[in-house]
Amino acid sequence: MKYDLLLVGAGLFNAVIAQKAVEAGKKVLVIDKRNHVGGNCYTEKIEGIQVHRYGAHIFHTDNRQVWDYVNRFAEFNRYTNSPIANYKGMLYNLPFNMNTFTKIWPDIITPEQAKARIAEQAASMGNRVPENLEEQGISLVGKDLFDRLVKGYTEKQWGRPCSKLPPHIIKRLPVRFTFDNNYFDDRYQGIPIGGYTDMIDKMIKGAEVLLNVDFHDYSDELLPLVKQTVYTGPIDRFFNCQFGALEYRSLRFETEILDMENYQGNAVINYTDAEAPHTRIIQYKHFEYGTQPKTVITREYPADWKPGDEPYYAVNNEQNNSLYKKYKMLAERQNSVIFGGRLGMYRYFNMDDTIAAAFDLWKMLEKAEH
Repeated sequence: MKYDLLLVGAGLFNAVIAQKAVEAGKKVLVIDKRNHVGGNCYTEKIEGIQVHRYGAHIFHTDNRQVWDYVNRFAEFNRYTNSPIANYKGMLYNLPFNMNTFTKIWPDIITPEQAKARIAEQAASMGNRVPENLEEQGISLVGKDLFDRLVKGYTEKQWGRPCSKLPPHIIKRLPVRFTFDNNYFDDRYQGIPIGGYTDMIDKMIKGAEVLLNVDFHDYSDELLPLVKQTVYTGPIDRFFNCQFGALEYRSLRFETEILDMENYQGNAVINYTDAEAPHTRIIQYKHFEYGTQPKTVITREYPADWKPGDEPYYAVNNEQNNSLYKKYKMLAERQNSVIFGGRLGMYRYFNMDDTIAAAFDLWKMLEKAEH
């Protein structure tokens, strides 16, 4: 055996495992099919601006252990996520709060009035439990807000009518009856100064890293070299999709350098009407309070996923969850391969959840050794 640990994927999950393993004196090999480390939180400098190549990544957590951990490898700024919704040229504050309510309903002034208006519009639901995302959304924010600020965006994002989506997708939608535009209510929030790539580089220092290496092309050569493997690729692909392929949603990005200082005045603007083909525009310099003479923006387009595309979001409906359980049973029979991350575990993770899950896996690996 040449390595104690093979880590398939150089994203945040395996960066934590690599750091812990190297710190424990293990010999670690990290491989990734891409030409860079960092996974989907990879950042690159363009025109002096840290650009998030795979969509905006804003770190936020209530977990003090996770916050203290990431601050070992990066200094975080004070960025607060306060996105704007653009509905057919009208701008609204997100998350849903009193600023949003008073703009959509000019006669609303107080929180009690806003609650009453939502309750009035949700009355069509009766007392029944919402059975789909549309019913859940109307029960949370009323029909006016749902139709303008949720319906079109969500249907673009998932490629399905809201009436065909499960209600749990929207249950955590922030709704506040205060004038507070801070999207997250976590205690700790910010963007790493210098970008996520620099943070990941520091985390995996001491591990051997091979890029442009697809595990599935070299698995027969790699697996005999290692004692243990942590695989963060798609779990169905590991097993050659023998039960069928899991479904994902993908994304397409169009990035532009603009010869202007400020394009939209905010880091994130969501386009919530169905007619706009993109879901949001990101202006990265606002993540770091940039003063560069030029700016970089990205239009983000949801896309159907097909083999060969990058899988971004698991489609956790009943059919796919049932299929995932079959692959999970196969995974649990693997003696020397452990599955982690959003693709290996077929679920969505915030970055802090990713780190916490990696902590748990490392504890399990340590325990198995003793």
